[in-house]
Amino acid sequence: MFESIDPGALLGEIEETQRDESMLIARRMAAIAALLYHRTGQAEGVPSTGPGYALITGFARTSAEVAAALNLSARVASQAVGQAETLDTRLPKIGALLAQGKTDWRTVAVIIARTGAVDDSLIAQLDQSLADRIINWHSWSRRRVINAVDAVVRVLDPEGAKERRVTADNARHVGVIALPNGMARLHGALTAPAASIFDKRLSAMAMSVCKHDTRTLDQRRADALLALSEGRSLDCDCGESDCPAKHSGDSSAPGGVQIVINVIASQETIDGESDQPGYLEGYGVIDAEQIRQLAETAALRLLTEPTVDDAAALRYQPSAAVERWVRSRDLTCCFPGCDRSAWTADIDHTKPFNHADPTAGGRTVLGNIKCYCREHHRLKTFHGGPGGWQDQQLPDGTVVWTSPTGRVYRGTPAGADLFPQLRPACAEPAPRKRNRHREKSARRTVDRRKLSALRPANAEQRRINDGRRQRIDLIQWRNEMRAKLLVLKGGQPSTSPWCTWVNDPSEEAQISADWVPPPPPAAPDHDDPPPF
Repeated sequence: MFESIDPGALLGEIEETQRDESMLIARRMAAIAALLYHRTGQAEGVPSTGPGYALITGFARTSAEVAAALNLSARVASQAVGQAETLDTRLPKIGALLAQGKTDWRTVAVIIARTGAVDDSLIAQLDQSLADRIINWHSWSRRRVINAVDAVVRVLDPEGAKERRVTADNARHVGVIALPNGMARLHGALTAPAASIFDKRLSAMAMSVCKHDTRTLDQRRADALLALSEGRSLDCDCGESDCPAKHSGDSSAPGGVQIVINVIASQETIDGESDQPGYLEGYGVIDAEQIRQLAETAALRLLTEPTVDDAAALRYQPSAAVERWVRSRDLTCCFPGCDRSAWTADIDHTKPFNHADPTAGGRTVLGNIKCYCREHHRLKTFHGGPGGWQDQQLPDGTVVWTSPTGRVYRGTPAGADLFPQLRPACAEPAPRKRNRHREKSARRTVDRRKLSALRPANAEQRRINDGRRQRIDLIQWRNEMRAKLLVLKGGQPSTSPWCTWVNDPSEEAQISADWVPPPPPAAPDHDDPPPF
């Protein structure tokens, strides 16, 4: 089909088919949403005469029809119907961008999955915010898209994010499942910091052996878990008496290695003056409460943009402060779509460093160095120049890649996107006499403060309303029991000692306007279980 087309035209065909695919998926999602609307109307229009378990909802009807039409399992069909409903009712602006081919389904699926728990009162604002930003997400990796969505969710709905994290934290666990082949499978859920420390410790132990070790990295990580549980270092299996790693590590410490995890957060977040999310290496975005918990025992290092003097700029190896700033600014490899960590990547000079004459170009300054994983560093080094990949770096860390076919991919630093403090400051324009955006922002801030102040009163009113409704339901139920007693026993009183109230006269099914339910019991000041 494409024998006579050059590589540039082939890539154009690939890009065009992806846009067509996005528009086709949007069309299918819109059709599923319309079918759901139709079937829901049918289900709600049928009078309910049978028991509740006999009701087939519009969602269930739609899922069954979609599963049959597309040959999908019930679970996958239900997921598709849920995604279509979300695009139609909660994220219409995102759905419109998908229908225009301005974004891809991979990004939209991530947004749907990561915003499912956002409150309905905030979802419209979130939809608008993400729709305004998604156009700039081309060449972003899936991990970076997840980080960006999570950061927006935590900013717009910090209390909801905190509640969801606490709920998930309470469900942490580790279990072992026996396999029939003499092996076992570990499964569990840990907090983000604990998982990051555990992962880095296993990797560090796995790399502590010598180069003659015969095991793969995955096998060494598995053996490191046993060594860690036994409180010892990982032994090398090379069998050589003079192995340099034979006695490496501190045998007094479990695992024999020291672990460092990098966490980036603003000073305001650490001090409790802001709820701006942070970033945990190897995981992604975490909320401000977790940041403050980690800061209680962590070694804090102030991250400021370093000043590079002329002498340092002519050295090939950047200083520790420069390297730390660049890795924090980039967070990941700067190649389009790559999400490998910047802390394990190479530091690359955009304009190559001239070892023979450092003054001739390729200085070691912030605007000329960036992070590439080893694979993409090799790609630039050995497949660069005319006919290969070429990169250009802007002063703010933005990297512009030009492919062998002439296509241009522009990527901004991931850290600067999450933390504007890492982005070079721009001169603030002179304010106008009247700034509508600022006025709207001020009104929104006042409205949010009012809503925040009304939340406790609204919660108490909901508790009173629920209690009054339950009280009326109880009175009505007692009256029904008294009526049944009259029918079944012909007016004879009940002799049961368990519900003497059934012999009392019928109560009036209403309560006074000033009746309120008793206050909820106070929470115990200890963690002991209640007595039997």
